[in-house]
Amino acid sequence: MDLKEIDKIIVLDFGSQYAHLICRRIREFGVYAELHPYNMDVKSIDDTVKGIILSGSPASVYEENAPLADPAIFDLNIPLLGICYGHQFIVHTLGGKVKRSRREYGRAELFIDDNTNLFKNFNGRTICWMSHADAAEILPDGFEIIAHTSNSFAAAIRKDKIYGIQFHPEVIHTERGTDILKNFVLDICKAKQEWNMENFVEYTINELRGIDGNVLCAVSGGIDSTVTALLLNNAIGKRLKCLFVNHGLLREGEENEVISIFKGIGIDLIYIDAKDQFMKDLKGITDPEEKRLIIGREFANIFEETVKKYGPFKWLAQGTLYPDVIESGVSKGPASRIKSHHNVAGLPSTLSMQVVEPLKMLYKDEVRKVAKMLGMKEEMIKRHPFPGPGLAVRIIGEVNEEKVRICKHASKIVEEELIKANLYDNVWQAFAIVGDDKAVGVLGDERYYGRIVSVRVVESMDAMTADWSRLPYDVLTKISNRITNEVEGVSWVTYVISSKPPATIEPQ
Repeated sequence: MDLKEIDKIIVLDFGSQYAHLICRRIREFGVYAELHPYNMDVKSIDDTVKGIILSGSPASVYEENAPLADPAIFDLNIPLLGICYGHQFIVHTLGGKVKRSRREYGRAELFIDDNTNLFKNFNGRTICWMSHADAAEILPDGFEIIAHTSNSFAAAIRKDKIYGIQFHPEVIHTERGTDILKNFVLDICKAKQEWNMENFVEYTINELRGIDGNVLCAVSGGIDSTVTALLLNNAIGKRLKCLFVNHGLLREGEENEVISIFKGIGIDLIYIDAKDQFMKDLKGITDPEEKRLIIGREFANIFEETVKKYGPFKWLAQGTLYPDVIESGVSKGPASRIKSHHNVAGLPSTLSMQVVEPLKMLYKDEVRKVAKMLGMKEEMIKRHPFPGPGLAVRIIGEVNEEKVRICKHASKIVEEELIKANLYDNVWQAFAIVGDDKAVGVLGDERYYGRIVSVRVVESMDAMTADWSRLPYDVLTKISNRITNEVEGVSWVTYVISSKPPATIEPQ
């Protein structure tokens, strides 16, 4: 199947970090969704597009320079759904009025005034998630109210094929948000459920077969880069070589595991030990963004040296995913950069190879499905994500050997205790963080001044949002006791209880 020809839903991104979450929710029920900038050329929308969703935004529609889509989208005669800011854009553009109103954040009871179409099979009321300070004051001509809350008289509106909702159906806090999206996509847009990983694998392998020349694939041992290597191996065989760079910032014992993994799957692996070079480059650097960029540049230098020694290579393959692209500020929408990612924001424009990223439109859960299809071992599939810059983003301040040692050992203890408690597979990521803060401890009968280690354990579906894991106290106690007893130089252990947003998963 040609994935370019399947039914799709377009999400116009007005700057919301949840815009991609809308895409992911739609893909969960088998319809392809992709993100585009709010000001995309309406003429480029073809017959495969069965509906358009307008995302939220931190902006206000009545402000100067507010992101506004081409009004011609209303002339396409295909269903539209505006969410929060998208809802306000519909009201504002079609002749109504939006104004600053009483803030409404968090859970709200939604009263259904019309349980057909968008709210098909809803009974009276449900819980939705609000996040807005603007609201419709006057509706455009012809629109009817189909749901309301105690604070929003027009929490959901409709006219013909145009729908607007003030709340966010894409977040899990809206109890039947998936049903609302499903009603819009399947019943109103009548999009066919043609998106699945079987089709993706078939299509991607066929596409990869069409690239000419040799490919160098950067691997870390993580699921993303390994799946990328497996897809390329299926497509081009001996024209592929994989490169594993040990930057000294890996998990404990990880370098041996990676070598063993690739030996087991029969893919040629070039191993380069560059620990000393990375540590030298990072010496004295405390700014997290600068650390990321330095690591990206050093990776690029090694890639170029590898080309000279083992090449020629025309392509550099990487396991870049959708969240990598979003948070690096190079997504198709106007969302601001959260952090640089060396896959997508740290490579120099002078790189001699062209970049191929077979997974850049997939989310982590989709990659795991592909991994299973390609025969990857279960323990590899379930392994927690690990950042490309490695422990450098889990070490606050300067990266040095002492902090690396503490971070590695403490993180290993966190993982071991979660495995013992049968909790490892229930969380998204679990690791230790170390910085420059110190506190007084008592070792035997003596006081000593040691580092503070922070433990971070989060639950998530896609890394776009995450909540801190409510681990049992006995598990936290074991983790804390082991770290303070077994990791030299640590006096205190703390537990991070910040969710994403406003925090990120990784501390830097």
